[in-house]
Formats: sequence, structure tokens, C-alpha cells
Amino acid sequence: MPLDIIRRLLTPILDPVPTSRYPSVAPLLQPATRGLPEVDLTACRQDGACIDVCPTGAIELAADDRAADAHADADADASAGSSRAWSVDAGKCIFCGACAIACPNAAIRMSSRVELAATDRAALVERGGASEPSPDAERLRSGIAGRFGRSLHVRHLDTGSCNGCDWEIAALLNPYHDLQRFGIDFVASPRHADLLLVTGVMTANLAEAARRTYEAMPEPRLVVAVGACAISGGVFAGAPGCANGVAGELPVDVFVPGCPPRPEALIEGMLTAIETRRAGPRAGASTGQDELRGRARTGSVEW
Repeated sequence: MPLDIIRRLLTPILDPVPTSRYPSVAPLLQPATRGLPEVDLTACRQDGACIDVCPTGAIELAADDRAADAHADADADASAGSSRAWSVDAGKCIFCGACAIACPNAAIRMSSRVELAATDRAALVERGGASEPSPDAERLRSGIAGRFGRSLHVRHLDTGSCNGCDWEIAALLNPYHDLQRFGIDFVASPRHADLLLVTGVMTANLAEAARRTYEAMPEPRLVVAVGACAISGGVFAGAPGCANGVAGELPVDVFVPGCPPRPEALIEGMLTAIETRRAGPRAGASTGQDELRGRARTGSVEW
């Protein structure tokens, strides 16, 4: 028994778990990791098969004259009036891969892009074909982690999730991701929190608790919506008793897509929130935030 105890104590020292170097380097992902789907516009015939099978309505084909150029080489009969622009909403997409399987022309493939955090909901809608990593992701890798002025305290709030996002949040505290190396840690009370990390669809029964939690936080306070459910309602959008995301009840500063988002995506979202706080209020965001704060105080909510 004593030898077994000694071996257990020496194992972490002799064979330590390496800590991730993200965001200094790109995230280390498995080859089968699913990210946002990408489309090859030259192979796409716009037959709508991907739209029919998408469980969240994340894919759309909208009229766009610019789409004609992408199809001119592949189809001599394509015209500007009949072409439509392909788009995918990362805030709705659950990375299920159904669109790639259903496409009869093999025009859609699942990428490994998981760094998709944005400060604007509209920025989550990507149009056209394959996209490069977002400028925010590149900027984070260029040294954002080394420019912290102080620590960040986070309060996690579940407003009706399946616990998928919550498990990924728990993984942030393991030795590999080690969130505390950034000076970020979780707290039990919202009165000690700088950032509210929200998961779930915002059910009717939890709306008041979410508002009270937000109001208990000291200024300046940040809100990060985690996962497709918190952004748009995900697969539960339109269900009775769901608010289709948290943005209707709380002023969201950063949206982190995914179902669930990987720990690297969560780290990117929180670091982006820190940059948002340093940069001050976003242009045009103060009016909407003031309105939501007023609703939170009065308890007005529509279902």
C-alpha cells in the first residue's frame, strides 16, 4: 500500500499532462472534429437538399446576383437572375453534418473550424463558400493572452441546456486546458463575477433567475452566450416555454457558436469578451443594453 501511494504521487511529476498552448498556437483537434460546414460554389446546384435536412434552419439560399459568377463556369445556363447565395448561420448550426450527407453533388463538407466567436449576432451568418479563420481568431493567437491587466471572474448560468455545453465548460478546468493560466476562474456568487457565461435556451421558468443573476453582478459586467441553444434556441427553437436564446433577456456581448462549442472556442469567447471590455461599449450597443437592463429590473418578459 505505501508503494502504491508513492507511485501515485510521483506519476504527475514523472509523467505530467502537457498543457495546451492555445491561443498562442492553433487548437489541437482530432481529424474527425466537426466545425462549420463549407460549400464549394462551383459544385453546388442549389437544389435545396441541404435546406430540407437541416434540423435548425441554419442554411439558406437567398437571391443574390453575385452568386452567378460562381456558377458561370460550372453551368453555362446559370444566370444572374436565377442564382442564389448560399449562407449558413453559425448561431443556429449544430455541426451535425446532415447537409454534407444529403447534398447529391458533394458540394458541402464539414470543416474543423471551431473558433467562431463574434460580438455581433449578424456576423455569425457566413455567405459564399469556404472561409478563412476569422480575424479575431488570428488576433487572439498573435499574443492576446499575454496582455492581461487583471483576472476575470466568471459565473456560469444554465438556463435550460442539455448539459453538453456545461461539460465542455467543466473541461476548461482540467490540466490540459487549464483556464486559470489566463487569470480566469469561476466563482459561486454573481456578486463576485465580471462575466456571466450562459448556456441553454432560456426557459420561461429560468428567465427571472437569469435577470436576477445579471442584476446582482457589479458593473462593468459582460454576458457570453454559449452554444446554439443560447444563441438561437438550437434544435429547441420555437418550442413552448423557450425564448429561443438569451439575447432577448440579457444584453449579450459575445456569441460562441457550437453544439457544444469546444473548450478552445470557449476560451476564444472569453478572451474576446475581455477585449470588448477594454475597448469600451460597442457603437450602437448601449441603447439595446439599456433597454434590456430596464426590462431585467422591471421583470417584463413576453412568451
